[in-house]
Amino acid sequence: VQLVESGGGLVQAGDSLRLSCAASGRTFNNMGWFRQAPGKEREFVGAISRSTGRTAYADNVKGRFTISRDNAENTVYLQMNSLKPEDTAVYYCAGTFASFSEAVTTQVLYLYWGQGTQVTVSS
Repeated sequence: VQLVESGGGLVQAGDSLRLSCAASGRTFNNMGWFRQAPGKEREFVGAISRSTGRTAYADNVKGRFTISRDNAENTVYLQMNSLKPEDTAVYYCAGTFASFSEAVTTQVLYLYWGQGTQVTVSS
């Protein structure tokens, strides 16, 4: 099982970025995005349920970030709009076989992780 993120980069405040995460080997029931800023713990960003399409977001990205997935391609996306300097972090994609109708937001339930992609937002 492998998760490969792409799409990170350096942008200015107010810009947009779209991250992609391609999963291979297995089909995850839930996929999520997490991020870790320097000196901080990794935190939940967003997640999506494969079966229902339901999504969940952290309060600090709600309304700016949108998570989606292409089940046929086994790929999940994170569209990030109105980026802020505080969004600067390494963004990780994660997958879990835990099956719930709601999107899984609990980090410990995600057993498979990508290598991360750096997002830097300058002011």
